[in-house]
Amino acid sequence: MKRGLVIGAGPAGLMAAEEMARAGLSVTVAEAKPSVARKFLMAGKSGLNITKDEPFEAFVAAYEQPALQPMLEAFGPKDVVAWAQELEQEVFTGSSGRVFPKAMKASPLLRAWLARLEVLGVALKTRHRWLGGHSFATPEGQVELAADVTVLAMGGSSWARLGSDGAWAGQMPDLVAPFQPANMGFAVEWSAHMEPFFGAPLKQVELRAGGVKHRGECVVSRRGIEGSGVYALSKIMRDGAALWLDLMPDVALDEVEARLKKAGKQSLPNALKRLKLDPVKRALFFEFGRNRDTSIAQTVKNLPVLHAGPRPMDEAISTAGGLRFEALTEGLMIKTQPNTFAAGEMLDWEAPTGGYLITACLATGKWAGHHAAQSA
Repeated sequence: MKRGLVIGAGPAGLMAAEEMARAGLSVTVAEAKPSVARKFLMAGKSGLNITKDEPFEAFVAAYEQPALQPMLEAFGPKDVVAWAQELEQEVFTGSSGRVFPKAMKASPLLRAWLARLEVLGVALKTRHRWLGGHSFATPEGQVELAADVTVLAMGGSSWARLGSDGAWAGQMPDLVAPFQPANMGFAVEWSAHMEPFFGAPLKQVELRAGGVKHRGECVVSRRGIEGSGVYALSKIMRDGAALWLDLMPDVALDEVEARLKKAGKQSLPNALKRLKLDPVKRALFFEFGRNRDTSIAQTVKNLPVLHAGPRPMDEAISTAGGLRFEALTEGLMIKTQPNTFAAGEMLDWEAPTGGYLITACLATGKWAGHHAAQSA
């Protein structure tokens, strides 16, 4: 029987292992950490968003990486839903199109998946840190795991404590685009008056950067500004675009001006209260807008957020960069390493939050596993 080896036990690696096992290979999955799918489980703590229900053209466009299209066509949002249901995890679609398991958490889905892999004969070996080739460092010393074909699925370079430390890139530096944070917060050096608002949600705002607008929410944290609204614009901001907030996106500028004019002359704090801005919005106005040479109404509608760039990469939800697609065949085999394939966040793509990340990890894992099995 041909032997398949998967290095990395996140969603991409487990999907590759399942695909190879179904093709008749004897499959071993080697994981550096003491347990599997740690980042997957962390993602599920706030509600596991497995995919997005939207027209396929829009779904694919969110990645801005044409090389992924055939993989997503082979295993897209509808397939992810079917996969979860086959594992007896019912799902529901939220108002934004995001799809979640009814259990919301990742652990029931993972347990069912691992049970299925066990039935398929997949062997899991934890505490096996890849050294290159088929060599691993383990608590018992260095070991070799024989294989006819290998799939690498060791993740990107964020959340190192969960297993994605990007150390593998040192084994093949010429093939890797530099890592960059993706879906991350931005550092802000707040003044002391903002301290009471750390942890406060900023709701009903429109965020703007580089000509792109996004209605969403974010959070004022001790470290800066973060949350889904910021993540949606993080790629543009990472590339240098400034961030602006509309604190009253449902009210036109002339209406804001009319409300202030109707109130007559009054202090700035009272004027902001007159506009019914909540405390965190008023605090942000004083932080960034008090000394601007625009009117109160103009500043409320176009408030600059002065930040110091992305938070550290290890805090990012995901990373850009990784193995360049030019270094891979259409089947995701590394051209310079016959019978060695790659999948998941190791590849050079990025996507917004909202189900895109997990879907692409599953799709590339399945694609790499399929082509690895054919190559064995």
